[in-house]
Amino acid sequence: MNIIYHCFGGSHSSVTAAALHLGLLPRDRRPTLEELMAIPYFDNTDNSNFGSIRFMGVDEYENVVYILGKKSLGNRYSNVLHGTAEILGVGDQILAVNTMPNVNWFMKIGGFISRRIGIVILGRPLVGIGTQQAYFALASLVDATRLQCMDRRQVRA
Repeated sequence: MNIIYHCFGGSHSSVTAAALHLGLLPRDRRPTLEELMAIPYFDNTDNSNFGSIRFMGVDEYENVVYILGKKSLGNRYSNVLHGTAEILGVGDQILAVNTMPNVNWFMKIGGFISRRIGIVILGRPLVGIGTQQAYFALASLVDATRLQCMDRRQVRA
């Protein structure tokens, strides 16, 4: 299975979800800002990254996990990914997961200040606080995604 976690910028919620999926972040507590900053790509994208599917890792079941920043395409991007996969005959091997429903105002404002305006010293702490607040919701999304992967694996077996 190829899992693509996607969000507006590909810097915060999708990266956090992918890191949770891969076991790079703790499940029993909220991470510190330092732990978030240690994740590849966290609060570290620019305009050239939008629309690029970036590799994050492989989980224990050999699912390949990616992240994607898709700007304001919303669930339409999931539809494009699924439609393309269907055309290529691999529709059952792609799972696009929109993390945007879990993004809060701290993440939006902090991400805008840090990534769009470039004032990292102000934006990054806001993004960190917002990500910590959204953390367990993102963990629940990852749990649901993992279950969906297992269900698909059983159907194919």
